[in-house]
Amino acid sequence: MRGTLVLAGVLALAAVSGPPVIAAPAAAGDVTADISRNPATGIFELTVQKAGRVVLPASPLGIRTATADLTTGLRETARSTRVVNETYRMTTGKRLDRAVQHTETRISLADTGNARFDLVLRVAPDGVAYRYELQAATDVLSEASAFAIPGNASAWLMDYSPQHENQRFRTTAGGAALREYGNPSLFQIGQDFVLLTESNVDGRYAGSSLVHTGGGRYQVQLKDQRVLGARIGPWRTMIVGDLATVTESTLVDDLADPSRISDTSWIRPGKVAWSWLSEHSSPSDFERQRVYVDFAARNGWPYALVDEGWSSQWVPELTRYARAKGVDILLWYHWNSVDTADERKREFDLLQAWGVKGVKVDFMESDSQSRYQFYDAILAETAQRHLMINFHGSTIPHGLARAWPHLLTMEAVHGAEQLPQPNGNPIQPFTRNVVGSMDFTPVSLEVGPRVASIAHEIALPVVFESGWTHFADKPEAYGRFPEALRFLNQVPTVWHQTELVNGFPGESAVFARRNGDRWFVGGIALGGARTMTVPLSFLGSGSWLVETIKDGSGRSDVVRTTSVHSSADTLSVPVPENGGFAAVICPVTPGRTSCYQPIAQVPDTSLTVTPAGSVTVTPGSSFEVTGSFTNSSMRPLTDVELKPSVPAGWTVTGAPVTATVLRPNAVLNARWTITVPANVSSGGFEVPIAAEYQVPDFPRVHVARTVRGLVPLTGSAYVSDLPFDSATNGWGPVERDMSNGETGGGDGRTLTVAGTTYAKGLGVHAVSDVVISLGGTCRTFTASVGLDDETTSPGSVAFQVVGDGRVLGETGVMRTGTPAAPIAVDLASVQVLSLHVSDGGDGKNFDHADWVNAHLAC
Repeated sequence: MRGTLVLAGVLALAAVSGPPVIAAPAAAGDVTADISRNPATGIFELTVQKAGRVVLPASPLGIRTATADLTTGLRETARSTRVVNETYRMTTGKRLDRAVQHTETRISLADTGNARFDLVLRVAPDGVAYRYELQAATDVLSEASAFAIPGNASAWLMDYSPQHENQRFRTTAGGAALREYGNPSLFQIGQDFVLLTESNVDGRYAGSSLVHTGGGRYQVQLKDQRVLGARIGPWRTMIVGDLATVTESTLVDDLADPSRISDTSWIRPGKVAWSWLSEHSSPSDFERQRVYVDFAARNGWPYALVDEGWSSQWVPELTRYARAKGVDILLWYHWNSVDTADERKREFDLLQAWGVKGVKVDFMESDSQSRYQFYDAILAETAQRHLMINFHGSTIPHGLARAWPHLLTMEAVHGAEQLPQPNGNPIQPFTRNVVGSMDFTPVSLEVGPRVASIAHEIALPVVFESGWTHFADKPEAYGRFPEALRFLNQVPTVWHQTELVNGFPGESAVFARRNGDRWFVGGIALGGARTMTVPLSFLGSGSWLVETIKDGSGRSDVVRTTSVHSSADTLSVPVPENGGFAAVICPVTPGRTSCYQPIAQVPDTSLTVTPAGSVTVTPGSSFEVTGSFTNSSMRPLTDVELKPSVPAGWTVTGAPVTATVLRPNAVLNARWTITVPANVSSGGFEVPIAAEYQVPDFPRVHVARTVRGLVPLTGSAYVSDLPFDSATNGWGPVERDMSNGETGGGDGRTLTVAGTTYAKGLGVHAVSDVVISLGGTCRTFTASVGLDDETTSPGSVAFQVVGDGRVLGETGVMRTGTPAAPIAVDLASVQVLSLHVSDGGDGKNFDHADWVNAHLAC
């Protein structure tokens, strides 16, 4: 919306006989909502108007519960009205600071049996919303809620799927096939637009779709046949106005619950280097991930996301490497691996210890109440641990980012992962992106179909809004387009203001977004070459420096030109077929020749620790560690602290060493004594020594090195009862004393090989490695090995016992149904034991393998 729209007065009640009518006039927006009882059917209906024009004809209201049909035969028992005035601040979105000015009427309704509920109506300058509030929690079966759209209205719809990733297409409200469509859905009714969606949906309810039942009538269909224990429903939301009002609306967030997080200082939107799309195998490659970290650091991107395939064996080291360069690590999870409270505690506590700052959680693919309860739980638990989050394979935004501001983006879009043609791009900002941050993963310069122009691609992070922007291509690809990369390095992901300049769904879109005193403009178009125009009326007074980035010849790098304009001017940019452009605009000031700002880099520092090699300790003993932190740069560091972190129950003698200022070439030295508990468990351990400091343009920088050691195993033990140095697995986690099961932890069955069951052992899936430090104190390893009976098809694997890199024993290829084979090896002087399972040479499908009765004698 342009400017501030003020809702005037309160709901005006009709002082006439006949059906009750409610009207809510908005002085600037001219949106009114009328609720009346249809005398022919006895059904309460909603009508919405814009400036006297009907945009939503009379549409039914009501709800059916397990105990009452609250759709007909209702009477009004009470009514109250209030004005809702709120202000709040977001961490993401079209603008950070929001003001809510709604008129709310609550109508209490009862049926003939005196079953009651409240119909709550909100009218805002940019739309209308209503919800049902039941007197007591009960099971909800369905809603009568529907939207009667004129049949000739243009419609931009998406076939419903629970991951919300189908393409959107243009049709008419009445001509659309009679089937399910996903929220949000956009309709043009005469000169007005209406975007239908829902807000404030969480685990108290279920999500919904819109079913076209004929003639332009779209029925709300709940995604559960029975919503359990519901009391307050979500807001059925209609954003109403011209295209600018719809695209700039924050109504979905305005209707949502207030933030549950009081301190948001740890939440940091930003750009993300991401490798999975351009090279699917790279997330399993430590060295390749270091390349992405280096690229992010050089270009001022604060994050690198390691997607599916990362290993706990090297992520801690990668995180330390990245944090020293001012880059934080984000990690991908399949939702099944964190769908229980125990799994989330185990995994997220580990991420906190490593220094990981956020997670991408994938494949929820459901709008059921139970899946929304999962969202509630994981949002609360990540917030508690100061882990930011991104949902993929998810539902659409419902205002969750207001309630949980560490939710920085969601997928729910036919994005770059689909390798799409560009024809969907100019639809998304008028539909999906209206309701919240959208993780499209933009800017595919070399990966994908290469149909959109280079300038079209680099305009997408301005046209599309996302609190985290994950860039789709590899460092080398961006390096071949240096001018395009320079622009990407300037684009923020946080906006103080958003304006739709011009465009039309499916044809073109030009957006201007402001961060501080700089405006960023992005324009995209479909079809043949043309000249795109940008009226600069969104600018303030005075002269403005405009740097325009447009396509070069063919598929070469973009070209940047500079000019000076005022708000009375119009910028014209020629674009090629499926082209686009971008611009950066800033006030003209003396000496300013560019709107581009320098890319911040962390200072050069070094940290050395001792002991440099592995240390072996016994229960109850002590050992010394030292740290030496050097400022190798020409910049002073402030608020420096150097300290160790020890496992729970261990003690440190000696305080952290600090310096208010560490000047260039200065060194901070420290020495501590670490005492090991008398009851410490055997296994490997790490003592990180970390220097943290403050420097402008960065959050607190963390530089760490690790002292590694071992508490040797004594006596004898089953391997499933011991801590692992690391464990990697081809399907879900390694399971202790149960079969591998599915992708979640603890979901296996009794270990069973060729019909024989076992109580102790490890359940794994090829390719798998379990690593345990022994310290040279163990004599033998024994086990029986084979494929578990739980799979539905035959598999094949090979088992190896590896000591200090040498194969000590192996089975050759084994197949499903073969009895467990004994394996025994001599471990004299072995420091590190690895239990390895390969896929048998024919792929890893159905390769659930068991190390049963795996035992160490030491």
